[in-house]
Amino acid sequence: MEFTSASANKYLKRLQDEKDRLLRIESERSTYIVAEGEEPDPPVYDYAATRAAVSEIDDKMRAIRHALHRFNLETVLPESGLSIDEALIALAQLSGAQSVVRALSEQQQKTRLRDRYYGGAPVPVEYLYANYDVAQAEQDYRELSDRIAALQLEIDLANQTQLFAVDL
Repeated sequence: MEFTSASANKYLKRLQDEKDRLLRIESERSTYIVAEGEEPDPPVYDYAATRAAVSEIDDKMRAIRHALHRFNLETVLPESGLSIDEALIALAQLSGAQSVVRALSEQQQKTRLRDRYYGGAPVPVEYLYANYDVAQAEQDYRELSDRIAALQLEIDLANQTQLFAVDL
């Protein structure tokens, strides 16, 4: 079968849903209760068939996930020059940097701290100063946001358009 990354993930979800359904049915039907003196009426359940169906789903999921991992390792994004795998790592790193820079960009260059009193006596007013250029942090935040968006779009395009084959 041929997949895009996006279609492979949707197929994996469908397989997982089917496996979950089979396991719920198995859980409900694999045992039953009979009262003393009552005629047994077991629910329809086939241990071997259920185990085989779950195993077949697991085999398909493993093959698709392996092919998907290989696709992510081997597919190089044209704009960034990164493999999808590297790009996903880079996204996590960029997002971490963006969080730090966001907090720094939200700081004022100079902030007056609250009036402080010690035992009823006023103390001098204190100021908190940013020890960096806040405007530069704001610019860096915007640049990081743009880099993240561009990388996400590049990954999305590859995931929607590039095919890979899986032997099922």
